[in-house]
Amino acid sequence: MSTRAAQALARPFTLGSAQLPNRIVMAPMTRGFSPDGVPGEDVAAYYGRRAAAGTGLIITEGTYVDHPSAGDIGSAPRFHGEAPLAGWSKVVAAVHEGGGKIMPQLWHVGIQRQAGNEPFPEAPSVGPSGVALDGTEGAGEALSLAEVERIIGAFADAAQEAERLGFDGVELHGAHGYLIDQFLWERTNRRSDEYGGGLVERTRFAADIVAAVRAKVSADFPVVLRFSQWKADHYDAKLAETPQELEQLLAPLSEAGVDAFHASGRRYWEPAFPDSGEDLNIGGWAKKVTGKPVITVGSVGLDQVFGMDTFRGAGAGVASVEALLERLERDEFDLVAVGRALLADPEWAQKVLEGRESELVPFTREAIKNLY
Repeated sequence: MSTRAAQALARPFTLGSAQLPNRIVMAPMTRGFSPDGVPGEDVAAYYGRRAAAGTGLIITEGTYVDHPSAGDIGSAPRFHGEAPLAGWSKVVAAVHEGGGKIMPQLWHVGIQRQAGNEPFPEAPSVGPSGVALDGTEGAGEALSLAEVERIIGAFADAAQEAERLGFDGVELHGAHGYLIDQFLWERTNRRSDEYGGGLVERTRFAADIVAAVRAKVSADFPVVLRFSQWKADHYDAKLAETPQELEQLLAPLSEAGVDAFHASGRRYWEPAFPDSGEDLNIGGWAKKVTGKPVITVGSVGLDQVFGMDTFRGAGAGVASVEALLERLERDEFDLVAVGRALLADPEWAQKVLEGRESELVPFTREAIKNLY
């Protein structure tokens, strides 16, 4: 790797009140290591280790907001209640001690919830219209307006707690077919009220969450929104077919107060809109149409594209990030999120920044087991 390319990642970046030491971000990855929703000392050590090894910004695994239908994994962390919040306070301290910044990813799984699962077995599966990602009707309950308002408030309350605990910003999980994304997607949002309709109308739920969060945190406290075209097990899904539609989708969210977009693609090198004549990925287009800072993500540092089989341990080898850094040098996007590669190798950032790529650890089941 060239010195010039390495310098592209080493540059500091300012995002609101967060002064990031470099352009490397740890992508959120669900682990299920928080019994009863409480992140313990091991979770603090897990994130702190990666911060100490040069990761500039940690975005935590998805953490459930205060709504009984928000999640369906009892050992996934929550972002409400005395014990979980006390645990997160220790995580923040560990990351800051390591020299990094940290944001929680606030999460509601929506219709993807398996009814009967923990942490609240009696809670129903809910979504905009009760429609599953595959289009099956009656897969859960359609949210009433009262419940919509309750969930909006839960996101805002969680963001307020995040600032109180010393986090450096928040990320709202609006990607991969979870609740916010379900409102954005035509297949799962068939509402006829103010939260449904055309492309722009379907952004209202997300925009209302952003606005509610903005009202409860400081003006310079960063609010990041993660979005994606693809959904869980629906990799060809699209919210926007053209750059013009992407602009229509993101503009209301930007206006509501999003400070940066986290554009989730499965392959960072693929053009989002090949017919446009430009090779920008989805993050590049998000930056172009909104003017806001953008985090790119998608199989960074690995030779196998993300899929549930690889995440469950099928494995992936180390791949060069030279092409990624060339895109970063020309400011196609601002920050780079690393997922599985950083899960397997806590020192990924330090090794890349120091030109020690030969020491990088491949993503394997054994590596994950050893290096959590």
